[in-house]
This record gives sequence, structure tokens and C-alpha cells, in this order.
Amino acid sequence: MKKIKKIKKIITLGIVTVLSIGMLTGCGLLDSEVNELNGTIKGNTYNVGFYSNDGENFMNMSGQQIDMASNTVEEPIYTDGSWGYSETMSSVVTITIDGKEVESCGSTMLFAEDGLNPEVDFKSPEFIESESSGSIKDYTFIAGIVNKVKNNFGKNRVVVIQSQLGDPICAYSGDEVYWKVCKDLPKTTKLMIDGKALYIHRANFQIIDKSLLN
Repeated sequence: MKKIKKIKKIITLGIVTVLSIGMLTGCGLLDSEVNELNGTIKGNTYNVGFYSNDGENFMNMSGQQIDMASNTVEEPIYTDGSWGYSETMSSVVTITIDGKEVESCGSTMLFAEDGLNPEVDFKSPEFIESESSGSIKDYTFIAGIVNKVKNNFGKNRVVVIQSQLGDPICAYSGDEVYWKVCKDLPKTTKLMIDGKALYIHRANFQIIDKSLLN
């Protein structure tokens, strides 16, 4: 009987140890996901455009190595009858361009590989003057203006970039276009357009077959 009790005690201690390690590991992974959304855009020169919520381009930079790091803040939480703090993702990101830092909060940013140029700039003075009527937030209107310039696109797939409020910023075209969410860059999607990279931070986009444009 003593031997059986001893074996049960060992098994119990083993289960408790495994569960404790699992909980600590789980917490560690959660903290890692919050704190380590840091990534690097490197290998070629990138042109960086900063845009307001309504799509106005207010600043441009360029560099060969670009780092983007998330920032965290502590928020008070109430659990089990007491107050504590929890780390959560901040809206502020730190961008380092060839060793120089920019702190950015909420702005749309486009990181375009050198040589990747938009075929349509919806914010150009000529375009704004010719399309001044209608609501820029109306998606039917957006579809209409894209259709009007479809002949500007030389390739089979059209990529339309919009601000967070739905204002069109620019458009590209390519034969081979795909996208993926960047797990190591906060709120960022990577597009490849005929072998050249376009990183989109806090923006909307559509990839459309040119044949669908009327």
C-alpha cells in the first residue's frame, strides 16, 4: 500500500509540474506575440509614403533597411476582485530607416520596392479635377473611376490601394500578384507584384482581374 501511495504521489507531482510548465509557456508565448511584432524590410531600396486617413500623401522617405517594431502599453484590468495590468498592443509603431527613427501612430504607410511605380495616382491634381463630382467614400464611385482608367493598366491584374476611410490612393497592375499577412510586422500586408514587393501598413486594397473592369 505504501508503495502504491508513493507511486500516486509521484504521478500527481509530475502532472502538476507539467501543467505549471504549460501555463508558464503559454504566458510566455502570449507575451512574445505581444512584444515581438518586430520585423525587417531589407534587401533592396524601398520608397516609403505616409498618408493621412483620407489618403493625402504628406511625407516620403527611402532607405535600404527598414525595421518596424510594435510598442506596448499597460492597461488596467479588473479580475477576481482586484485591479491589475495587462500589456496590449499600442497604435504607435517605430520605423527605423537606415538607422534613423520615425514614431508613427495611425497613418497609412506604403513601402514600395524601388522600380515599382503606381500606374494611376488618384491624388494627382489632374485626376482630382477631372473626377471632382461624387462622393469619394462611395464604392460605386470608386469602381467607376477605376473603370474609366482601365486602359492605363498594362497588365492582367489591378491592385487598388485605399486609405483606412476608403479614399483611393493609387493603383498598380501586374501579371502575377499575390499577398500575405506579415506575422512579424504589426498591421502590415505584403504584396508581390511581378516580383517586386509592396508592404501596406494600415490600408485597404483590392486585387481585381482586369477583365472584370467594364
